[in-house]
Amino acid sequence: MTRPDSATIHLQSPSPDVTAVIAERMAVHCPDSAVVYLEGDLGAGKSVFARAFLQALGVAGSIKSPTYTLIETYALVDGRDAVHMDLYRIADPDELDYLALDGVFERLRVMLVEWPQRGAGRLPAADVTVALAIEGEGRVLEIRANSERGDLWLQSVGFVHSGGTEV
Repeated sequence: MTRPDSATIHLQSPSPDVTAVIAERMAVHCPDSAVVYLEGDLGAGKSVFARAFLQALGVAGSIKSPTYTLIETYALVDGRDAVHMDLYRIADPDELDYLALDGVFERLRVMLVEWPQRGAGRLPAADVTVALAIEGEGRVLEIRANSERGDLWLQSVGFVHSGGTEV
């Protein structure tokens, strides 16, 4: 849920490369145990965003989409884990009970969740929501803080001034 006093940042992305730069910028300032919901239609760029975010955190090698596995966990050099979930294929939030998510939170640096609405009631609350939408040949990203940590994160990235004003 969006905090009523939080700004929504609107960013234009004419290409996947620009979407990747936005994700990298956010990853550099990512706080520990952060949760990011990635929303948008098929093809909107959620996986592009997630892949760039994970690479910026130092994930090397292939970053596969968790479309069929639902969850992929990556060990980071700082000893923490980055978790990428894609819930597109689940029919009921109760299916998340089989993923043993409790163990994930002990070493969590960040959890990126595509299609979070399909896991409603079973996921931790998001600190930040990134909604991607197709606009012409490019994309529009709406980035919202959902927690105090999210507000501070977006301020540290430089998207929002401390007074809540969008940059």
